[in-house]
Amino acid sequence: MLRLALTHRIGAFTLDVAFDAPPGVTVLFGRSGSGKTTIVNAVAGLVRPEQGLVSVDGWRLLDTAAAVDLPPHRRRLGYIFQEGRLFPHLTVRQNLSYGAWFAPKGAAREDMGRVVEMLGIGPLLHRRPAGLSGGERQRVAIGRALLAAPKLILADEPLSALDEARKAEILPYFERLRDEVQVPILYVSHSPAEVARVATTVVALDAGRVTGIGPAFDVLGNPALWPVGVRGAGAVIAARLVCQHPDGLSELEAGGIPLFLPRIRAEPGHLVRLRIAAHDVILSCARPVGLSALNILPGTIEAMHQGDGPGVMVRLVTPAGAVLARITRRSAQVMGLAPGKTAYAILKSVAPAPEDVMPGTETTG
Repeated sequence: MLRLALTHRIGAFTLDVAFDAPPGVTVLFGRSGSGKTTIVNAVAGLVRPEQGLVSVDGWRLLDTAAAVDLPPHRRRLGYIFQEGRLFPHLTVRQNLSYGAWFAPKGAAREDMGRVVEMLGIGPLLHRRPAGLSGGERQRVAIGRALLAAPKLILADEPLSALDEARKAEILPYFERLRDEVQVPILYVSHSPAEVARVATTVVALDAGRVTGIGPAFDVLGNPALWPVGVRGAGAVIAARLVCQHPDGLSELEAGGIPLFLPRIRAEPGHLVRLRIAAHDVILSCARPVGLSALNILPGTIEAMHQGDGPGVMVRLVTPAGAVLARITRRSAQVMGLAPGKTAYAILKSVAPAPEDVMPGTETTG
């Protein structure tokens, strides 16, 4: 359990946050200036808040009320930076060993061989950082953080310096960290697709305050909690791969509803999470016929969130899970949409995009 409560002022900005997070990956999610990096720096001991408590499984890194303020090198943290920050004069093996050198004597630590295998960096061990790609450097940085026997791993937008191909390369390794390593991770991001893929718990932030906390399914699917603007809004649903069809489509099942997507590279029975962007959803008051769209979800409107512009965010609860749709205020009025009304969500044929299909955490035999 990660327990955190911080109050800190920086000029006109005031950070006032408090939350408890279960094991796994806790993602701090919000737009730039919401306080994400300030929180991480306070946890790391790089910023001393006016008032604060940070503890991991009862071990206090910071408790201003009790005059506890461990220096950064004693906080047992693994820090994964945006650019990797490897030592250029050391080989990959030596960079990994440097992390292990900081592990306290007698502390439970990861086996280097297991870490190397998990991150797929065996062929890189004798190379230097200058000869690595951005994705390879980040994998080595993850390994170095793990081998320091940390109580907590901090990842401050670790993918922001990478292009889309390198991001796609690294995300599966963070998923393995979440599922296979017993070290909690505090992860900073403003990317909805990234959050949907790696988060166990999402802490939504806005202007230095927590606006919501919970599983990705709940926070990302709640328009009232959406912290980074409507353009990136979307919901996450769980589905299970049923079969592969010869025409190149994969059939999934979510809450008893069949869904058809371009081929997913997985075996039947595999659980996946699908992020469905709000702008890729069309609403209808009646079940549509004669459409090319294959994926139609019946549901009930639970909430409608109207911003300052011409749009409305509609949350539709379906047997497959909650779905968000971003439509115009005019369309909502013409259709007579309101909470409690039945509607059908039509997913455009191009959605969800390949990068919004992510592995789940279990399979069936």
